[in-house]
Amino acid sequence: MLKKITDILAGLPATIVSGVFLLLDLVPHLIEEFGGTPVFLFLLPFDPAWVTVFISGIPLLYLAVWRIIHNPGISKISSALLITIAMFAAIAIGDLFAAGEVAWIMAIGAILEDMTTNRAKKGLKKLISLAPTQGRRIKDGTEETVSTEEIRKDDVLRVLPGETIPVDGIIISGETSVDQSIMTGESLPVDKTVDDTVFCGTINRFGAIDMKATKVGEDSSLRKLIRMVQEAENKKAPMARIADKCASWLVPVAMIIAIAAGLITQDIVRAVAVLVVFCPCALVLATPTAIMAAIGQATKHGVIIKSGEALEKMGKVDTIAFDKTGTLTYGRLEVSDLIPCDSSVSSDTLLQLAASADAKSEHPLGKAIINSAKKKKLSLTESDEFRMTTGKGISAKINDDVLLC
Repeated sequence: MLKKITDILAGLPATIVSGVFLLLDLVPHLIEEFGGTPVFLFLLPFDPAWVTVFISGIPLLYLAVWRIIHNPGISKISSALLITIAMFAAIAIGDLFAAGEVAWIMAIGAILEDMTTNRAKKGLKKLISLAPTQGRRIKDGTEETVSTEEIRKDDVLRVLPGETIPVDGIIISGETSVDQSIMTGESLPVDKTVDDTVFCGTINRFGAIDMKATKVGEDSSLRKLIRMVQEAENKKAPMARIADKCASWLVPVAMIIAIAAGLITQDIVRAVAVLVVFCPCALVLATPTAIMAAIGQATKHGVIIKSGEALEKMGKVDTIAFDKTGTLTYGRLEVSDLIPCDSSVSSDTLLQLAASADAKSEHPLGKAIINSAKKKKLSLTESDEFRMTTGKGISAKINDDVLLC
């Protein structure tokens, strides 16, 4: 129950309300500073900063206490504990604005960090949506549709063209081409035949195949990939933890200096000022803000960053090697050159014949040839006896001539 309340108070709507009341407390002070009289202040029966302290301070206090109870060793001392001490010290001397300010800044930092995490998790949600939910199982000569949870190791499955492969396995009959871009980044389908391995989540593009399941459920390649991304996204960037890393010595040092300042000056306000100044508010805000901005900018340019840790490591990279079509290119194949081996055949004639032969093909290379012919407005001839052989190409009969592509 308490956790639900703190989650509501730490949310964006509550934090906005908290900021508004903090501003209501700041405005009268500014008016008084310039010699004015904040008339509307007297209309409120309480100091507006109390609302900020309540909304943003309770989640802060909960976090500090939770870490003291549950965290091991020195990690019990966190930046949340130091800011909580400073907040209560400011309340003790009646400086409610300072108390509300440090609590509100901490709340803003937490929201920015959550926004960063949510942006990174969009890629994970997309990945999870690609996980197949059912497959065709062959049992006692009968084909039945079952959920992926019911599929067991060594089950025989049938995958038709256009369907997603439900589990990892080995082809036992049939030939096809499989789109493995989700796993490998390859933009072209990979030809597969008997005894070849196929992976969960990849797409069967052409022929029907029968396969034997080898890895099912959480052992499948796609599930392992999802778990890997989840683990990566749950890690904070090392720099994002710097405030908590420093807190183990920052809290004792701040307390010692604050006590010393109070004893020497005999002024408790100075002691509290030391605590407030020591609060790592800049660290709490700076890192999640920078990470969120970087991930947002990268997303605009089509780059998905899975975690703050990955982003931080990228900052230390001085060399990048790209090996996949579709990484630096659009992944759309195009005909670049036409070189006839027979000088009596023009390039347009060669392209026309090749496109006519590939007109019934679904292969990306064939489609690229057809698109090139269409751009040149070449007329295509209907083919007969079209045949596709996985891994070898196609054959087609055009005007009594057999063409091989």
